[in-house]
Amino acid sequence: MNIPLADRIRPKTLDDIVGQRHILGKDKPLRRIIESGRIPNMIFYGSSGVGKTTVARIIAENCGMKMYKLNGTSASVQDIKDIIADTDTLEGYNGILLYLDEIQYLNKKQQQSLLEDIENGRITLISSTTENPYFYIYNAIISRSTVFEFLPVTAEDVALAVERAFRLAAEDLGLPIEIEPGVLEFISRGCGGDVRKSVNTVELCVLSSSDGEKINVTLETAKLLTQRSNMRYDRAGDEHYDTLSALQKSIRGSDENAALHYAARLLDTGDIISLCRRLLVIAAEDIGLAYPMAIPIVKACVDSALQLGMPEAKIPLADAVVLLATAPKSNSGNEAIIAALKDIKKYGTPEFPRHLQNKHFDGEGAEVVGQNYLYPHDFPDHWVEQQYLPDILKDHVYYEYGENRTEQAAKAYWEGIKKKRSR
Repeated sequence: MNIPLADRIRPKTLDDIVGQRHILGKDKPLRRIIESGRIPNMIFYGSSGVGKTTVARIIAENCGMKMYKLNGTSASVQDIKDIIADTDTLEGYNGILLYLDEIQYLNKKQQQSLLEDIENGRITLISSTTENPYFYIYNAIISRSTVFEFLPVTAEDVALAVERAFRLAAEDLGLPIEIEPGVLEFISRGCGGDVRKSVNTVELCVLSSSDGEKINVTLETAKLLTQRSNMRYDRAGDEHYDTLSALQKSIRGSDENAALHYAARLLDTGDIISLCRRLLVIAAEDIGLAYPMAIPIVKACVDSALQLGMPEAKIPLADAVVLLATAPKSNSGNEAIIAALKDIKKYGTPEFPRHLQNKHFDGEGAEVVGQNYLYPHDFPDHWVEQQYLPDILKDHVYYEYGENRTEQAAKAYWEGIKKKRSR
């Protein structure tokens, strides 16, 4: 049988796995659970090719459990019942681990069929999903499981697997190999943190670069065989942050076309989360008080996108991008909090004015007796002049009204009230 290189190179121990140090590194939670030998029900959440299935196999082998694997795209309730039936056989003596890949494709009834047996311990369930489990997996399953997020593998970590794959592929063919400079880096970054895709690309490069006497892998070949669908960028790399920066600066500069272009780049890589987070930041930082409704509107667009998933998610996110780019701009709120934080660093936390404190009893010897707080709602226009900042900061001004119509209207409102009351 012609076994794919990605399967032959699959790690056999936790130390062989590239990436996922946040959960599999020394003394990290998932590693400690695996080493304890007491395996709970778990949900592995993350993109394809980042090690979810490999970790499940290692868990089963280390714990001596019989492992069954089902895929949510094709599994039926009967398939699940057949596996559960094996718990009463010799094969299930040491326990049965069911690895259920792409669990989000099971309907509610199918997922419910697992509940009783994972609750009473007849089977241990490890399920994986590329979608947010809190949106796609039945709540009763989540409540009985521990969720671990598998992150995209960094290009530096992928490079270790790519180098090993080239070495093994050359050994299989029994030929010397020459790899042009830049090939390892291109494949490692070009496959967007997906180790399996990277190794598959290595196999294609080797098979297409052999002349029977040697293997000569060129950068041109690597670029040709690293498929366009694999061209996801490293989410921790410069291109990721440059794209987000270009998006925000385009929106801040009110260029909706450029903003849509950079949003499309993010969507094309499948990085919906980073786009959603940045749009929420932009709504508050760059539009802010010039059009306060931008914040809840963008939040609604983001929520819709996350519930819809791709490809439909692009529609509400495009609406949010255009809305923000064409909205009036103000950074007055952001500038105000920055100024306030500077004073915190400079002055610390000075004593509160007496009338703002949450106490209504004065001890013996108090210089000022009574709280003396003026309740604004008892006064005309619901405003009365009194000091709110600590004494050392009482004349400090953090917020300056923006020049947009909304903030100028608020400024005129309060100036009118304060002027009337000062007469």
